[in-house]
Amino acid sequence: MHDFRFVIIGTGNIARTYLSAIDNLKSIGTAGFISRRLVRPDGAPETLPAAASLQDFPDEFDGIIIATPNGLHHKWAIAAAEMGKHVLTEKPLDISTDAMSEMISACHTANVKLGCAYQYRTNVDNMIVKELIDQNAFGRIIAADYRIKCWRDQAYYDSAPYRGGYAIDGGGPFIQQACHQVDIYGWFFGRPVKTISMLGNFMHNMEAEDHGVAVLQHENGMIGTIEASTCAFPGFEPELQIHTEKGSIVLTNGIITGWHIKNMPNPSREASRKMHSGAGSAAVEETSGHERIIEDFVDAVRSNRQPIVSGEEARLATEIVLDIYNNNVYKS
Repeated sequence: MHDFRFVIIGTGNIARTYLSAIDNLKSIGTAGFISRRLVRPDGAPETLPAAASLQDFPDEFDGIIIATPNGLHHKWAIAAAEMGKHVLTEKPLDISTDAMSEMISACHTANVKLGCAYQYRTNVDNMIVKELIDQNAFGRIIAADYRIKCWRDQAYYDSAPYRGGYAIDGGGPFIQQACHQVDIYGWFFGRPVKTISMLGNFMHNMEAEDHGVAVLQHENGMIGTIEASTCAFPGFEPELQIHTEKGSIVLTNGIITGWHIKNMPNPSREASRKMHSGAGSAAVEETSGHERIIEDFVDAVRSNRQPIVSGEEARLATEIVLDIYNNNVYKS
């Protein structure tokens, strides 16, 4: 018996991921789907209803999972909040500051929870490094360099008219493929005080960038870089290098793969756990991270606390990406 039921908004690849993740959780269930065409994700049971709007959904439910294109997240969040339903959205929170503010305000006014699926925050090694940074265990952090080098062919961008555009997707790989890593960057180091970027389109027929790099200066003097691409065939796992006065750390896809901190043993506990990196494919088959996000979100509702990544926390990643987009100095 499921004592918390989600309606999934959308029926694409990521909706199938959420359906699979929920199927692995005991007390949480899927009530059905919202689809303008009244279809279900591939493999979804025909017994689960589909409706064109939340208002028309025929059964009781407790919350929604938004699995639509990025720029539509706020519309569904506001609609659910007005019905008193809790909101968990796929990353990013949304693509503009106004949209994020509107959905955060609507959920706050309705006293419902708003969470975002930045599941890499649940990686144990990421959590360990975050705690050590907060404790100033590494001393002064000099540099942090994130490389998110993915591959997407033209067929990926041709699969939907909004892909790689600003109006709905919000941009290219920085807002789409790399936003998980941008979220970790912001979680670790905060929002930069100055950003300079060089972004271009080199291989794809699309509106936004398909490759670029940003240089980020922080209030404490740290200089960071973030490189994001969908031009890097065949796709490489994301890597973060952190250089401090006590040594260096390398995290590969959220797992400590290099530990060179003086007089401190490697605390890694993630050696056997790997999450989908999205480097070479958009299809997500490994659902453990989504399961942890969903379980935490439902527990946050039951315990009346904030989810592990609340709406307020999730907005930082989009703000950093917007800083990157708004400070592009590249001239082709």
